[in-house]
Amino acid sequence: LIELSDSGALFHLGPLETPPPPPLPVHLVLALPRPRMLARTLEHVTALGVKQITLLHTQRVEKSYWQSPELRPEKVHQHLLLGLEQARDTQLPQVTLCKGFRPFLEDHLNGVLHERRGLVAHPGMPDACPRVIDEPCALFVGPEGGFIEWEVEQLLAAGCEGMHLGPRILRVETAVTALLARLF
Repeated sequence: LIELSDSGALFHLGPLETPPPPPLPVHLVLALPRPRMLARTLEHVTALGVKQITLLHTQRVEKSYWQSPELRPEKVHQHLLLGLEQARDTQLPQVTLCKGFRPFLEDHLNGVLHERRGLVAHPGMPDACPRVIDEPCALFVGPEGGFIEWEVEQLLAAGCEGMHLGPRILRVETAVTALLARLF
């Protein structure tokens, strides 16, 4: 602090030499959760280093969620900043909104999967979530209640691998955090 007055404060900031922590090599495709859960999830995944997030409409996502104030650009930005601050990071994630599952399949899925391993987290899949993968991936996480079977079939047909986190049904924010911790 160099100077403090009624009208403001003047600080001297030394050189910023510490690079941000490395990003996780993951593109998170997340079925749009309930607004309150969306806020926490955005903060958590940003703090963990996710830099690409797609929020997706699926059959079990309430249409009203898309009108939530939490999806306003300034609110999304606020939650991302809170995650960055927590992790002492400076690289803002890119957030994409896809309001239809079929258009996502047709227009975006190939790009999301390009040079990435596709992983679909869904209860009842035969294989457990892999541990500490050393490759870029696209991680698909469904809404409360999971993806419907047709959605899972479409993702598997596109080359994604199904996986589970065990016998417990988890809330989205818990599942995403557990998946990222286990994968990376």
